[in-house]
Amino acid sequence: MSLRGALRSWLMAFALVAITVPGSGAGAQQTGAVGDTTSLPAGFGTLRQDDIAVRVQFNALQVRAMPLDETVLRTLSPDSYRALHELRESKRAQVDAVLKRTGMPGASLWYVQFFNAEQGEARFSPLEVVINSAGRDFRALDVFALTPGFGEQRLQQREVQAGLYVFDPSVDVDQPLVITFETQRSDAWGTLLKRVDRERTLIRSRAVPKP
Repeated sequence: MSLRGALRSWLMAFALVAITVPGSGAGAQQTGAVGDTTSLPAGFGTLRQDDIAVRVQFNALQVRAMPLDETVLRTLSPDSYRALHELRESKRAQVDAVLKRTGMPGASLWYVQFFNAEQGEARFSPLEVVINSAGRDFRALDVFALTPGFGEQRLQQREVQAGLYVFDPSVDVDQPLVITFETQRSDAWGTLLKRVDRERTLIRSRAVPKP
């Protein structure tokens, strides 16, 4: 398979496998214009999943992380939102079990994908993904494998592995975040959040009935 073909397959996998749980995450617990999903209707977004994905490069590994908060997902195009909305229900029981075990009132869920772009084998440690929110570092409370072989923690060239990460609900996607993997970090979410906020405003405008 060519590199272009492999990247295309990677993007398709990224689009289809992401999962979340309705009503979870810091944004879902907030009220007001940003966090209130009743004022942000579904089906009016236009963003692509690439528009809300944070990338971190560590040696041969490309790491992509996407927040799965409901008010972020609603900024996606209808097809993307619908697919993720349906998929998230299939993981509700597993995430609910984590919340029961930890006593957490909710969770911030992220879809994290690892891709080896270079020749040879690359190893990765799933728990090395850290999110810094409001000056605090958070590691995943639990991680669910979404692809076969995720638990082996190794990637052949052009191979993709993905997991669903369950973080503390204090991880607030409505504020700038820093994502770290191993020694590399990205603060791109602050820029992406501006795009998300613009789309939220546009969605409310589109949803107003025309006279």
